[in-house]
Amino acid sequence: MTIRYLDKMFKPASMVLIGPGPMPGTVGNVVLQNVLGSGFEGKIFRVDPGPETPASPATDIPTYARISELPEVPDLAVILRPPAAVPGILRELGEKGTRAAVVMMPGLFEKHPWTRERLGREMLAAAKPYGLRIIGPGSLGIMSPLAFLNAGYAHIHALSGWLAFVGQSDNMIASVLDWATHHRIGFSHFVSLGDSADVDVGDMLDYLANDHHTRAVLLYVETVADARKFMSAARAASRMKPVIVFKAGRAGPIVPDGVSHVESDAVYDAAFRRAGMLRVSSIQALFDAAATLAALQSVTGSRLGILTNSSGAGALAADSLIAGNGRLAEFTSKTAARLRRMLPATSPPANPLNLGEDADPDRYAAALEILLEDRHTDAVLVLNCPHAIVSGTAVARAVIEVFRSKLDPYGKRHTLLTNWIGRGAAVGHGRLFAENAIPTYETPDDAIRAFMRMVRYRHNQEMLMETPPSIPDAFSPVGDTPRKIIGTALARGRDRLTKAEASALLEAYRIPTAKMGGLADAERAEVEVNCRSNAHELMIGMTEDARFGPVIRFGHGGNAVDIIDDQALALPPLNLHLAREVMERTRIFKLLKGYGDTPAADLDAVALVLVKVSQLICDIAEIRELVINPILADPDGVTVMDAAFRISPSESPPEARLAIRPYPRELEAAVRTKDGRGLLVRPIRPEDEPAFCDLFDSMSREEVRLRFFRYMKTISHTLAARLTQIDYNRQMALVLTDMPEPGATASIYGAVHVNMDPDNVSAEFAVMVRSDMTGMGLGSLLMRQVMQYCRRRGVSEIFGDVLADNTAMLALARSLGFQVERRPEDPAAVVVRLRLDDA
Repeated sequence: MTIRYLDKMFKPASMVLIGPGPMPGTVGNVVLQNVLGSGFEGKIFRVDPGPETPASPATDIPTYARISELPEVPDLAVILRPPAAVPGILRELGEKGTRAAVVMMPGLFEKHPWTRERLGREMLAAAKPYGLRIIGPGSLGIMSPLAFLNAGYAHIHALSGWLAFVGQSDNMIASVLDWATHHRIGFSHFVSLGDSADVDVGDMLDYLANDHHTRAVLLYVETVADARKFMSAARAASRMKPVIVFKAGRAGPIVPDGVSHVESDAVYDAAFRRAGMLRVSSIQALFDAAATLAALQSVTGSRLGILTNSSGAGALAADSLIAGNGRLAEFTSKTAARLRRMLPATSPPANPLNLGEDADPDRYAAALEILLEDRHTDAVLVLNCPHAIVSGTAVARAVIEVFRSKLDPYGKRHTLLTNWIGRGAAVGHGRLFAENAIPTYETPDDAIRAFMRMVRYRHNQEMLMETPPSIPDAFSPVGDTPRKIIGTALARGRDRLTKAEASALLEAYRIPTAKMGGLADAERAEVEVNCRSNAHELMIGMTEDARFGPVIRFGHGGNAVDIIDDQALALPPLNLHLAREVMERTRIFKLLKGYGDTPAADLDAVALVLVKVSQLICDIAEIRELVINPILADPDGVTVMDAAFRISPSESPPEARLAIRPYPRELEAAVRTKDGRGLLVRPIRPEDEPAFCDLFDSMSREEVRLRFFRYMKTISHTLAARLTQIDYNRQMALVLTDMPEPGATASIYGAVHVNMDPDNVSAEFAVMVRSDMTGMGLGSLLMRQVMQYCRRRGVSEIFGDVLADNTAMLALARSLGFQVERRPEDPAAVVVRLRLDDA
């Protein structure tokens, strides 16, 4: 279960409180008062085995001794009962028809810690047959201020706003709520998940991604239970709105088995980056990042212009920017000339731009206008130190006026940050900037950190959308050589591959190796090392993380690999773009690009080896650990000098252990068209974007309207990336291409996309075929393939929106058994549906 019935959780029409009576000083009383104090407009009931009267003496809320006595089915149940009683209560609620429950039990787990895991299993077993969704056990409660709902025992009500907060630690959540309320920060949802027996972070991401009241999602994460579910939900949500995560434990203690939390934390870092989320290091940064992201959606780079009336403040901001890997903008000659005409003679047109301590509002406004128009400047930070004569408020109003005048006709804003230094002198300026959606910060350092968080977030988003280049040559293994090598070693009772076996396995994936395994081979390897004295030593490794599965390491290699400690982590599968990104996060990458008289190494060859190793990991579940070190890299290419593999038997398919589902090669199939032409139907790949754009270009204007419900001259990169860079765990897109030929770029003749809902109950399809190949049955062929795929996944229904005048698609749908339903609210479109479990 995922988002099913979560609307009953956060937008209930009625609720029941089950637990202790409303005695002053009890948690039950706090929960009751919070429900009443939130202004909840639905019906409220209480169930308490103790009372003998139909109403609580403290309130007018009807109170019953048993759930069966409730006069109607409540949408939401709030449970405050001992652990042993909860599964039975959930079963009763499920039988009655309740669809959502929050299970609290504050303090009870401390008395009975052994029940935590067992209780979760028993609760889920009791609720699942009825589709009853559970938050908890051990939840602090939930709040939906926009729905006037506060079902919890927090000490204050959350303010109403556009942020959603989801957390796992009750104590930390209470502190966050207190901090946010003090700073007047409001929420669309405020959710304490507790132990997440049912509803977890992934479910909440799926729900909040589609909530139009939520503009950004804030997460406090302690651990992730279902890595693949989390990654799918996070990748989907991050494409729709900012997702900012705070995870404690960067420098955690050493646990009894000797494993440091730092190791696991680095894996979380890699997962958050791959999902397109932004990680921050403090609660204040969590909210600062949300406010900054909301206001600075237009930032395109890391080049910052600094405008100030104090050389000292400007220098401090510049130092902080450089330390954070940002860049000072280099103004164009045109900008410099314009600045000279308005600056005092003592102020050069440099960055940071010092306007002088007596800079008045007009000087600030003129300089800001010039910097906002500079094409080499991605963002501007305006600093102001208090001055005895010049009004800081007047300067703030001038800055705001320039900012507002620079909005384009579509409301696009320039990237502007502000810092009015000094708490006393800056009172009121924060409110002025907030009213005009201009982020402001207490110190220059805070402003720089916020800007660099935005740069990092933008980079993560671009990584999600960037089209990877095509693989230059095939990287699938040669025959069944890898399976034979692994099988032979396991059959002989070994958990390590020999040097010769390791070499043969890598060569099966066309990874260049120096022959390993004998004295003569060692001598040849030594000669090769000596002949390539300018080559860089690299390493690629893989270890299995307990939650996220295989994790790839890349970095500086050689004998001093542990001392140098220059490695970057990534989750497989990798394509060439992702491989290059991993390389760029290491210090040795600067050397690989070349320096002085030393030429650059073959970076494409290094990236390709990373992709091939990733594919090897995706293909062979028995590989538990590998170290390829050293790998020699120079302008002539790469060569593996040594490799070690640790293996063990596996009964699960290779893809099952991966946090991100790899390309499903098993869906590839040879098919024939009506005229006997042989084609390949296969899942779409990210590198198919150019061919997919060609498919779009082949369609007539009318065909585009029928497929996309509007006229489009071209398909944007953003849309094309969304349609080609899919999550195979919850989406599928099948394309028709020619049978692959070495070195040839295959055209796409047709494509069908299908998006499964998070509950895997229904799936929405859309199909398109190249204009010059209509009438060849490609649409029917693709639809039958995707219907077969959905049946295998257990999807119950497939449907699609079709324009009422799309006669060809309607005829195809009817021929496949779809039912056509009219839409009274939109006569221009119809819905076609097919029950797959009946068909």
